Amino acid sequence: MSRTGREIKQLAKQAGGSHKTVHDRIRIADRFCNHLLALNIQIRSVQYLKAKHIESYIAVRRGQGIALRTLQNEMAALRSVLHQAGREKLVVSERLTNRALGLAGSSRAGTKFAIPTERYQQAINQARQLDEGLAIALQLSRLLGLRSQEAVQCSASLKTWQKQLGQGGERLSVVFGTKGGRPRETRILDRAAVSNVIAQALVIAKQRNGKLIDRTDLKTAMNYWRSATTRIGLIGSYSPHSLRYAWAQDAIRFYQEQGFSRKEANALTSMDLGHGDGRGRYVERVYGLQEDQA
Repeated sequence: MSRTGREIKQLAKQAGGSHKTVHDRIRIADRFCNHLLALNIQIRSVQYLKAKHIESYIAVRRGQGIALRTLQNEMAALRSVLHQAGREKLVVSERLTNRALGLAGSSRAGTKFAIPTERYQQAINQARQLDEGLAIALQLSRLLGLRSQEAVQCSASLKTWQKQLGQGGERLSVVFGTKGGRPRETRILDRAAVSNVIAQALVIAKQRNGKLIDRTDLKTAMNYWRSATTRIGLIGSYSPHSLRYAWAQDAIRFYQEQGFSRKEANALTSMDLGHGDGRGRYVERVYGLQEDQA
């Protein structure tokens, strides 16, 4: 790697944020550096980076069909690197706004929908034939609103969850794989189903070195999760994240049945999902979206 490449990656690390944010920023910085090398662009320092270098990178990425939201995130990462390097004039350059780069106008709503019950059952049946641990992790994702990484790592919390259930708790602590490393509490909506799946999960984990997805490290486990869920048809609008969407809609209905207003139900669900109470409108717009409303 060139000296400039090492400098860019170091700045990406120094820009701070959660572990995942830093990891993603370094990965984007590495991709940008590889772009410069591929074009034989040789600069001695970040101080010599120009707007045309970033414009070229974004143009190539757009040509690869990368989603606008992804490219917006990549630009945010590169701006953080430039800010860390003291390149403020370049950060605010008119040439590098999202509009100027052709990245404006995308929505945060995304393209995912809550998975229908029939399709969910089909996916679980296929998962059982492929890998019982995968099937259990998917069920826990649907029952507790887990993100993919939370589902892959949840085996470390199974005994704690069983204890919390036994003590009559209404929520379970989600600690591993959370976004930004921030622990959260998720509401138990179907105690009997959750208890049953956790009991099954403990049996499987005991046979697999304490894991549901028995791989040597997290990266390998996540790669397996992605390939396996694709293999059983969880792709496109009904990706594994759709299980979390379905749980969110169940949670909103649950809170409303408890007497909370729709606004309060959205805020409570947002906290359960790990977004905080200030993201209720986001939960309504994204997680509460019905397919026939798209």
